[in-house]
Amino acid sequence: MLYLVGLSRPAAAQIYSRTDTNGVLTLSDRPFTGSAKLTGAATARVGLLPLGSVGSTYDPLIRQHASLQGVRADLVRAVIQVESAFNPRALSPKGAMGLMQLMPATAAQFGVIDPFNPAENIRAGVKYLRMLLDKYNDNEQLALAAYNAGPGAVDKYGSKIPPYKETRNYVQRITNLKGNTSATAGPRIYKVTEIVDGRPVVKYTNSKPTSGIFEEVGR
Repeated sequence: MLYLVGLSRPAAAQIYSRTDTNGVLTLSDRPFTGSAKLTGAATARVGLLPLGSVGSTYDPLIRQHASLQGVRADLVRAVIQVESAFNPRALSPKGAMGLMQLMPATAAQFGVIDPFNPAENIRAGVKYLRMLLDKYNDNEQLALAAYNAGPGAVDKYGSKIPPYKETRNYVQRITNLKGNTSATAGPRIYKVTEIVDGRPVVKYTNSKPTSGIFEEVGR
């Protein structure tokens, strides 16, 4: 488990770390006795703060890309909260980068040039989340499990959440995070399938369609 203490300006503040005898890493913007200052981004994924307490700066980007991809904005916020605690310079020991902790291969897949750029990171992270939601028929828990452990792990266990403690805790934390509920989310999101030149084309909209094949996929 990893905790974040008092980090209100993650991109600018000096970050200190301390690991206790149980292996729990604590990050703070104030020095501990005998702690070492980290130069640059935190080198581990950070934990929970109140949803939106440091993330309002990124709300326009979150709403924009969530709307474009037909993903609940509250879900995107919750993923960012758990992945990086809204620290755009976050870097995990495994190499995951930025707000939505993109792995290098994922960043390359979605054409990201600078994974620490919030606009690029959120764009790619939400597109990847949309791809996973499509793969698992809009099952958010399976999509989240795949975001954490990889689609291969979910598929290996018959399209179920893998029996990995980290992954199950990850899914549970995002699911339970205050503010991440369909009931408190924004407008309805519809998935519309239209036939163009004999081929199905999928689009997402927050207005109820009047034509084509559509289904509500979230709020």
